[in-house]
Amino acid sequence: MKNNASKKMQLNGHETEIQKYGTVANRPISLDHKVRLASAESLNQILADTMTLRDLYKKHHWQVSGPTFYQLHLLFDKHFGEQAEIVDTLAERIQTLGGVAIAMAPDVAETTRIARPPRGREDVAMQLFRLLQAHELIIDETREAAKTAIAGGDDGTNDMLVSDVLRLNEFQVWFINEQMAGAGIADKDEEAARSLVGAHS
Repeated sequence: MKNNASKKMQLNGHETEIQKYGTVANRPISLDHKVRLASAESLNQILADTMTLRDLYKKHHWQVSGPTFYQLHLLFDKHFGEQAEIVDTLAERIQTLGGVAIAMAPDVAETTRIARPPRGREDVAMQLFRLLQAHELIIDETREAAKTAIAGGDDGTNDMLVSDVLRLNEFQVWFINEQMAGAGIADKDEEAARSLVGAHS
C-alpha cells in the first residue's frame, strides 16, 4: 500500500516534470535565451489557437447539414487534416527552441483566445463565420510573432510562421470565404454577426 501511495504522489505531483512549461532548455542554435523564450511563448499561443481551430473544423465536419452538406463535409475534413499538420509543425518548432509545447485539451482550453462554440449543432452560416473569425485571429497573431522573431534574429521561426502557418490560413480563408455568398451571412452587418457569436459562446 505504501509503495502504491508513493507512486500516485509521484504521478500526480510535479516530481515527474523534467522541464517546466514556460521555460526553455539550452540549445546550441546561436539564439539568445530571451529570443527563444519569447518565440516559444508566442508559438504556444498560436499552437493553442490552431489546435482549437483544428477541432472546430472536425466539429463542423460532423455536424454540418443542409444542401451544401457533402461539399462542406469534405472541405471541413480536408482543412482539419491540414491544420493537424500545422499543429505538429508548431509543436516541433517549440521543442527545437528548447521549449515545452502545450498539448493537453484542458490546457489548450485555458489558453486559446478562440471563442468556445456551443455543444449543439449550428447552421452553416454560423459555422463558416466562426471559422473565419478563428482564422483571422491566428493570422493576426502569426504576423505579429513573425515580426518579433525576425527582429530577434530567429529566422527559423519567422520562416515557419510565414511559409507554413500564415500561408495555409490565408489559403483556407479563401475557400471558406467563397462559401459565404450562399450561406446568408455575407450580407449581414459584421458587428451584428460578431455579437451573435458572443451571445452563443
